[in-house]
Amino acid sequence: MNLTSIPALQDNYIWTLNNEQGQCLIVDPGEAAPVLSVLAKNQWQPVAILLTHHHHDHVGGVKELLEKYPGMTVYGPNETADKGATSIVSEGDSITVLDTKFSVIYTPGHTLGHISYFSHPYLFCGDTMFSGGCGRLFEGTPEQMFESFQKLNELPADTLICCAHEYTLSNLTFAHAVLPQDAKIESYYREIKELRAKNGVSVPTKLELERQINVFLRTQEPDLQRLIGYETSPQHEWQVFATLREKKDRF
Repeated sequence: MNLTSIPALQDNYIWTLNNEQGQCLIVDPGEAAPVLSVLAKNQWQPVAILLTHHHHDHVGGVKELLEKYPGMTVYGPNETADKGATSIVSEGDSITVLDTKFSVIYTPGHTLGHISYFSHPYLFCGDTMFSGGCGRLFEGTPEQMFESFQKLNELPADTLICCAHEYTLSNLTFAHAVLPQDAKIESYYREIKELRAKNGVSVPTKLELERQINVFLRTQEPDLQRLIGYETSPQHEWQVFATLREKKDRF
């Protein structure tokens, strides 16, 4: 399988996976035009769409793509039923597309019904985990997003984090402000700053890297807790996550 990221809208990525026979799946098509262009260029035949949540920048292209390719199955959580999903999936379900089995993981926080899809090594996590950060809490709670992160952190270290936005530089700018003495964060921040100056693409990244540079995966660390204002360990680790998300919102 070959993974491709398609830039869309302001800073979205639409993902595709294709096989050697020229069939592909599409993840979170926020608009149709760039997808149709890539499909035509590569002469790919799409067989399915995977939706992670209901926001327009993830579903806006579904209708037009279905008009062009009416035979596709559109998988998504219940909140996408009115956005074009034809097969509703939820926690614990599995789907098979292009002879590849994907597990459905319930990852609420950004929205209440948000899901992610995993087939090693690919994790399509929408707006849950970003490189160096996490999604905004539009509908869910910090505790829900924290639990979603714990689920994703249980996946293998070589999991590819195929997130839906190019937010890495802003996330690392925040991480560097939180942990200014962290050598790994500092070096990766400088690397991404240079990459983005050349309009390079910063994702996917591997989960093993995220465990080092994503502060939302490091909430158990006493030094981080102290630096964001905890004199003693909090009663619940998700409270650290909530404090980080609040600080990022104001950053």
